[in-house]
This record gives sequence, structure tokens and C-alpha cells, in this order.
Amino acid sequence: MVPTRLFLHYLGQLKQLLLMVERFDARAGSARLHPTMFPLLQQARTAIGFTLRSTCPLAGREIVSFGTDHDSFASVHAQLDAAVIYLAAIPAEDFLAPVRPVATTAGFAGLALDSDEYFLMYTVPNFFFHYSMVYAIARQAGVPIGKADFDGFHQYPPGFSFESA
Repeated sequence: MVPTRLFLHYLGQLKQLLLMVERFDARAGSARLHPTMFPLLQQARTAIGFTLRSTCPLAGREIVSFGTDHDSFASVHAQLDAAVIYLAAIPAEDFLAPVRPVATTAGFAGLALDSDEYFLMYTVPNFFFHYSMVYAIARQAGVPIGKADFDGFHQYPPGFSFESA
């Protein structure tokens, strides 16, 4: 599997979600689900970072970052756009190496995982955790989005609700 394919698809969805949030109410960028959790824009920045944190070691590269310390829609869009360009340029052959060990940290825990475990059990779930938080915060803020906006695959008729189905 080439991990960039997964991440490029969902970074495209994240881009659309961020644009929808920004148009609806840019103040939602600082909204949180809970006081101890990151706000929407930091959740987006962290999700973007996990795409690079995942793919770089799997492609035999040093981890790069395009993030800044600025929590603005403009800076997050710039980080996302740079990550997409970088990920799209990694040749598929770079991911064909045999399983290799990857050392990382999870919070304050040091981890040593083989590359398959690292991708499937650590980086993908962490990416989707932060990506899902962006979606959840946006929904909580009233942004009119749905599952189709999350995954880019589902389709529902206008006004559809599972509650009234």
C-alpha cells in the first residue's frame, strides 16, 4: 500500500471542511469539544502533521514539517497545501522497502514499532482522531456538513436525516 494515496484523499476532504468552516463562521477555528482538547485549527494542524510523520519514515526520509505556530485559517491552508505537494511528490517505489523499525514517541511514551504496525496501529488512527475532531467541532459549531463531507464517498439527498428516516 502507498500511504500517500490515503492521506492525499483525506487532506483534500480536510481542505474542503476547513473552507466550509471558514465561510460559515471563522470563529469556529478556536472552538473546542472540551477545555482540555485542542481547538479546531490545532486539530487540523496535528492531522496534517501526522500525514508527514507517517509517510516520511515509511519512505526512508526524515520527517518534515510545514507547520507554524500561527493558528489562523491562512496558516493552516498553507501547511495543508505544502504537505499535499510534498506527499504527492514521493515516488511509490519509496514505500516498497521491507518492513523496518520506526522509533517515535506517543505523548511521553517512547515507541519502537515495525513499519506496518507504525502505519496501521499508530499513525493512521492518530490522523483520523484529529481529523474527526475537526469534523466534530465543526458540526458542534453548526457548520452544515455531513458524512459525505467527511469521507467524500457518501451521498444523501438534501435534508436527509437518519433521525427521520
